[in-house]
Amino acid sequence: MTAPPSAPDLSTVIGLLDRRYPPGTAEPWDAVGTVCGDPDQAVRRVLLAVDPTLDVVDEAVAWGADLLVTHHPLLLRAVHSVAATTIKGAVVHRLVRAGCALHVAHTNADAARGGVADALAEAVGLVDLEPLTPVPAEDLDKVVVFVPTTDADLLVDALAGAGAGALGEYSRCAWTTTGTGTFVPGEAARPAIGAAGQVERVDETRVEMVAPRRLRAGVLAALRSAHPYEEPAFDVLELAGLPGSTGIGRVGTLPGDLTLRAFGERVAAALPATEQGVRLAGDLDAVVRRVAVVGGSGDSLFDAVRGSGADAYLTADLRHHPASELRERAVFEAGRRGDGAPSRPFLVDVAHFASEWPWLRRAAARLEADAAAAGTTVETRVSTLRTDPWTARIASPDHR
Repeated sequence: MTAPPSAPDLSTVIGLLDRRYPPGTAEPWDAVGTVCGDPDQAVRRVLLAVDPTLDVVDEAVAWGADLLVTHHPLLLRAVHSVAATTIKGAVVHRLVRAGCALHVAHTNADAARGGVADALAEAVGLVDLEPLTPVPAEDLDKVVVFVPTTDADLLVDALAGAGAGALGEYSRCAWTTTGTGTFVPGEAARPAIGAAGQVERVDETRVEMVAPRRLRAGVLAALRSAHPYEEPAFDVLELAGLPGSTGIGRVGTLPGDLTLRAFGERVAAALPATEQGVRLAGDLDAVVRRVAVVGGSGDSLFDAVRGSGADAYLTADLRHHPASELRERAVFEAGRRGDGAPSRPFLVDVAHFASEWPWLRRAAARLEADAAAAGTTVETRVSTLRTDPWTARIASPDHR
């Protein structure tokens, strides 16, 4: 009988989370990572939530969670005490007493593939997604080396072992072609093939592989070690920088046209209910097809939204002045064009908490799958507590 998978320790679970949401991609001002917890403790149950509030901590403790993963940091701003007489200290003390760790994935989860932005975009039905503000892809080298054909596979293996040839989910990626290499060894040379002073011709393979520039020293060391020649011939080409596949926000398209009103109704149905609901700015009967989204506060990205050609912008926490200026500008430019086209982009404003909540289910499912792939098992739960701070709304009377 096969033994059931064991529970991973905290350090293993954090490693799985960090691979999905690399902490190095967080904004410089952010505070992500593990807040408290013993790296050797077993993790059987993981609760995921947007905010590390006392109510969420109580939910985690009552369920018997070993780890609480939140999107928002507990200690974003510096504190000088975590005494239990402070709100943040009380959170830490409750977690520690219950043996429950706390880990934060914030702007690193915003930017990641499969992160907050992707989850929000897919929740409202967008397809063909691309980053709104792409993070530049990692600087790459292309290493071109000429090697006797009989040694080509060994060389490719060595370069791959040093980190070359990785493209997305593929490894050991190389392009090869064959030709004839020729050289004359000098009197002091110690050639692997040929003799001093004689023209030598060798069937050689040209091998091309890309590698992160930060690994250049190790890749070249592996090349020299695996190559049979005393003086291998190779080139290192620095590739042009390109936009990466991650970044803040997403832009995508709806499979079919919707009016702004219908799109707002779709957003309301897809996200958790809040007192704010969904606020719209623009012609409710205008057609929406291309949409930009940002989970959380997004009015600092208006220029990127305009540049994306989006018909509508779905985000949270839109302030009066930036939103008013964007709409005034859109109306003004539409008037100058004189083509009768609606003044885009329209605005779709939701509660901060609601815009980020869809990511939790995706993160939970992926954590379970990643743990299973590692030969372990964890049970996850997504908190349904509404941590949006607003608890009621009173409609304004009509004073006309």
